Amino acid sequence: MTDTDTDWRTRPAPPWEQPAVGAHPLDGYRYTSPDFFAAEWDGVWTRVWLLLGRESEMPDPGDYQVEEVGPESIIMSRQGDGSVRAYYNVCQHRGSRLLFADSGHATSIVCPYHGWTYRHDGALVSVKDPQDFSSGDPCDRLGLVELSCETFAGFVWVNMDPGASSLREFLGPIWDDFAAYEPEDWPRTYAATVNVPCNWKVIQDNFHESYHLQTVHPQLEDSIEEDVRYTRFDMADEGHNRMVMRGGAPSRSLPPERLALREPLLSMLRSWDLDPADYAGREYETRTSLQSRMRELGPERGHGHYENLRDEQLTDAYHFNVFPNCSITFAADALLLQRVRPHPTDPQRCVFDHWRYASPASVATARIKQTDGTITSEVSAEREVFDYGTQSLGIIGDQDLGVTTGQQVSFRSRGYRRAELAGQEARISRFHEVIDEYIAAGSRTDRR
Repeated sequence: MTDTDTDWRTRPAPPWEQPAVGAHPLDGYRYTSPDFFAAEWDGVWTRVWLLLGRESEMPDPGDYQVEEVGPESIIMSRQGDGSVRAYYNVCQHRGSRLLFADSGHATSIVCPYHGWTYRHDGALVSVKDPQDFSSGDPCDRLGLVELSCETFAGFVWVNMDPGASSLREFLGPIWDDFAAYEPEDWPRTYAATVNVPCNWKVIQDNFHESYHLQTVHPQLEDSIEEDVRYTRFDMADEGHNRMVMRGGAPSRSLPPERLALREPLLSMLRSWDLDPADYAGREYETRTSLQSRMRELGPERGHGHYENLRDEQLTDAYHFNVFPNCSITFAADALLLQRVRPHPTDPQRCVFDHWRYASPASVATARIKQTDGTITSEVSAEREVFDYGTQSLGIIGDQDLGVTTGQQVSFRSRGYRRAELAGQEARISRFHEVIDEYIAAGSRTDRR
């Protein structure tokens, strides 16, 4: 490969479409109204691609995962040909839920009520007393109701809309960015699911802006770039957005008297055989030094996907909001997935998933450090499920949920009229604009 072939790595990622965004009225009823909650369900949730399962956690035929989205429960099942298919978790006899576990393995799917039995391809293969049905044997005409299902980036995505476009078309520019990291086989290293007393959009609004970082997360000031002049914001026509925040060096917002190398940057430099003492008086050069060293040593350390990444992706945080309910942040060897799901019936409650994944090479390095040279075969990260306030998500997660729950109680106040947004919060306006577009499009379709 010539130097010209690799020039793209030194350049920043090209911008997205940047659709024009107007000021969107963010009234409190959007977060509290049962009617608006119902309109969102019909207009948005049942018409978009939703990230649900993880392929690597269903390796064998007969393995399954079950995820809840609002009032729906969805089964994802590994097939004999290696594909994954998805079904509503509903027996076609009298509506009983079929599977109650979050995951497992079964040779068939058996209804716990009357024993109706389905294959993993959705076919009904056995019922009790088939001759007793006036319309004939149900096995001849019934089966599980299937959803559109695709896999990408190691995740299982489903869409409840029978006329859905392809997942690639829905993801737009996100597709290539995600694919570059090759996260398909990244194991999960942490998983928490929290029942939170706020509307799902309150959490998503928070992840659509960086304006809150300095006040809500003051401990990040020394290690993350908070100056918006060095942060890039992109929006896509499909409703997604991206924030690229510089890393690998101290924040340029720091005054000279506070400029110093601190954790976690110190550990990152040492992990790539760079001596922090060499950067006294030239602290901002650590970013390019890290990029060069990661480019040099990455392949021999097992980080093969670095070949696909731009230099800035080696040090910078790529934060994506995948419409409508996922925030995914990529570092060179880590992925933070923050997913919000609506409560089945209450607009002022939601379910928040906070999961982390890491590249196999980075996990192996961590194991070597932890076990003095012995590498275990797999990472175990069982999901913890709890109510907000009963356990910690870690300092960042606790800080984020602390402000969002405080917002929810105020959205019910007569003293709240509507939001006043800064320019760097434009992605929030765009998020709500796309919600309204989906609701309006759904209403037009339903009237036909």
